[in-house]
Amino acid sequence: MNSAYFLTGTDTEIGKTFASCALLHAWRAQGLSAVGYKPVAAGAELLDGTWSNADARQLQSASSPGFSLTQINPLCLRAAIAPHLAAQLEARPITLAPILQGFAQLRPQAERIVVEGVGGFRVPLGKDFDSADLALELGLPVILVVGLRLGCINHALLSFEAIAARGLSLVGWIGNTLQPEMIRLAENLQTLRELLPAPCLGVLPHIADGDPARAAAFLKVS
Repeated sequence: MNSAYFLTGTDTEIGKTFASCALLHAWRAQGLSAVGYKPVAAGAELLDGTWSNADARQLQSASSPGFSLTQINPLCLRAAIAPHLAAQLEARPITLAPILQGFAQLRPQAERIVVEGVGGFRVPLGKDFDSADLALELGLPVILVVGLRLGCINHALLSFEAIAARGLSLVGWIGNTLQPEMIRLAENLQTLRELLPAPCLGVLPHIADGDPARAAAFLKVS
């Protein structure tokens, strides 16, 4: 496998961070150093006098020791709204240069890096600039997290088309079970395997306590 991946999702709130952390645990279980990079996060809490994002904290916990929260999440916006709107509120425009610089600094420090996008693949980050542009600038192969619920097949296929339209390579997808039970789950998964032109890297079960370390065993990565 490659050393770094851009991870996106079929929508927001479908478990991108859960899947990212599961990947990090899977790689670390193989003896590899691994780190998650969430360049832009919207939604923060004030903890010990510092604003931080819950997803970024989860990525830090799942990553190899020694990476600061600022390294993992250089741009933390306070409002839990679309990132370009949160950036406008704080007068902190989102630009490519510091994101690319942060990634370049992380890359030689870990054998595996997962760069987690924001929401779905086409989330606006600024004027004439969205998360698809970020993925293209990074030039990384893409992993798609498919939130397993009604409509997931359509969302997965549309996401794949958007990824391919940017000339990026979808190297795999991860199914994330969002509810304890989904009607026709097996049939939906089979359809996804037939229609998505990339291997399934694993199907994460619904885990009540949300522990990604337990989910790592369901992934097939190297």
